Amino acid sequence: MPDKVIIVEYDKNGERRVSTLEVPNKEDEAKMLGSILSADEKGGLGDLSARIPNFEEFIANIVASQKLLKHTMPEQDPQVRATNFDEVALGYTPELAIAEARRCLNCKNPMCRNGCPVSVRIPEFIAKVAEGDFEAAYEIITSTNALPAVCGRVCPQERQCESRCVRGVKGEAVGIGRLERFVADWHMAQQNKPEPVAPASNGHRIAVIGSGPAGLTCAGDLRKMGYDVTVFEAFHKPGGVLVYGIPQFRLPKEIVAAEIENLKAMGVKIVTNAIIGKSITIDELFEEGYQAVFIGSGAGLPQFLHIPGENLLGVYSANELLTRVNLMKAYRDDYDTPIKRFNKVAVVGAGNVAMDAARVAKRLGASEVHIVYRRSRSEMPARLEEVEHAEAEGITFDMLNNPTAILGDENGHVIGLECIRQELGEPDEKGRRSPKPVEGSKWVMDVDTVIIAIGTSPNPLIRSTTPGLTTTRKGGIDADEMAHTEKVAVFAGGDAVTGSATVIMAMGAGKNAAYWIDEYIRRTYPD
Repeated sequence: MPDKVIIVEYDKNGERRVSTLEVPNKEDEAKMLGSILSADEKGGLGDLSARIPNFEEFIANIVASQKLLKHTMPEQDPQVRATNFDEVALGYTPELAIAEARRCLNCKNPMCRNGCPVSVRIPEFIAKVAEGDFEAAYEIITSTNALPAVCGRVCPQERQCESRCVRGVKGEAVGIGRLERFVADWHMAQQNKPEPVAPASNGHRIAVIGSGPAGLTCAGDLRKMGYDVTVFEAFHKPGGVLVYGIPQFRLPKEIVAAEIENLKAMGVKIVTNAIIGKSITIDELFEEGYQAVFIGSGAGLPQFLHIPGENLLGVYSANELLTRVNLMKAYRDDYDTPIKRFNKVAVVGAGNVAMDAARVAKRLGASEVHIVYRRSRSEMPARLEEVEHAEAEGITFDMLNNPTAILGDENGHVIGLECIRQELGEPDEKGRRSPKPVEGSKWVMDVDTVIIAIGTSPNPLIRSTTPGLTTTRKGGIDADEMAHTEKVAVFAGGDAVTGSATVIMAMGAGKNAAYWIDEYIRRTYPD
C-alpha cells in the first residue's frame, strides 16, 4: 500500500496549506519532499500543481521529518466543556512534551528569551525537557519565574517568546508555553519533590501591596535576595486577578494556591483582608518598620459605557460577574454566593476578560451568548486561542456593532441592547482603523443580561490616602522605568501603573521593581 505523507507548507503570502499526499514508497517520498522544498526556496508553491497529483488536496505536514507544526494540546470536547468549569486544556503527556521539545533548534542566538518579560532561560529548560530531565527544567524556569504553572496557562506566548521563535518562520513556533506548563505540572505532581529553600534574612523589611502577579513576583524575587517580605492583600484569599479574574476552566485555583504555597515556604508572609488606605496606610507601614513599599495592587475598577440603562437589573461589570464566580464560587451548589441565571446574554468588549465573561455565562446556563464589539475581528485584542475556544463553545460574535442604550421593562429589568452598526474608517497614526456609525442602522438585540467588559483602571484608594504620590492622566500611579514613584522608598508596577494589561507584563514589572528596591536598600542602608 502507498504511504501517506502529510505536508505543511506556507506560500509567499504566509497562508498555510495542509493536505495528505499518497506516495508509492519511501524513495518517491524523498523525491517529492525534495521538489517541495526546492520550490519553496525559489519563492513559492505555484508551479507544483503541474507535478503533484491531487494538488488541490495537497498541504504539507511532514510533522515527523520537518517538524513544522506544534503537537496538538489535548482538550475537553467543546460541547462537554461548555457545561462544566473543569480545565479546558488537559496538558501534554511526557511523551508529547519530549517530542515538542525536540522541535527546538537550539539557536546560537535565541531570540525567544528576548521576548520573555521575566527572562526565562527558554532554550535551556527546553533542552532538559527533550532529555526527559523534567526536574532540571523546573529548576531552570523557577530561577527567574516564580509562577511557571500560571504563565504556562495564561501568558500570551504567541505575542512574546513564541513570536521570536525561528521555527515560526516556516511553520509554527515551538510550544514554549505548553512546555512550561507541563514542567510545572509535572513538578507539582511529584510526591518527593525538594522543598523550597528559605534564604537567610538580611534584616531588611519590605511591604508589598497586592498579591496578584506583580506583587507575588516582586515578593518572591526579594525573598530570594534575603529580604523579609510581607504581602498585604485586600481580599480573603491571595492571588489577586489570578483568583478573582481568570475562570477555573482556564486557570484552576488549585494551581494558583500551590504556587503561592511555594512562596510561603520560602518565607514570604501574606496578610489577607488588609485594605491599604483603609485598614492601614502606606505611611503607617513605614512607621511599623518597613523600609520600602511596592504597590502592585492592580487595576480592579471597572469601566462603563456611560449610556442610558446601565443601572438596570441584569447589567453586570465583567469584574463583578467573574469575582462572584471565580473567587466566591457562585457556580458551585455548595456555596451560597447569589448569581443571576442567564438566558440571553450580550458581552460588550472583545478582550480576554470579555471571552472569560462570555464563556462563564454559557456555563451558567445561558441559551445564547453574544460578543458585541465595535470593530472587526482582526482588531480583537483577545488571544486567538481564547477566541477559538469561545467560538467552539457556541459563543456568537457580533462585530462592528456599538451599544447605544440598554433597554428595560416597567420593573427595571433588562429586555434588550440597542446597537448601531459600524464601519471602519481610515487608519490613524498608529495604524488602527477607527469605527464610525452607519447612519440609520440602529437595531435591538433581544437579551436579558448585559455584561460590560471594556477595561479596568486602578482603584483610587491608595493614591488618595498617600501624600506624595502622583498619578497619570488615566489614574495610574506615576512611576519611572526603575519603578520609583515620587514618594521616597515607594515603588510601583504592573496594572496599578499601566492600567489593565497581561499577567506576564505585570510579573515583569514586579521583577523589575524587586531589582530596583534591592538597589535602593543597598544604597540607603549600606552594611
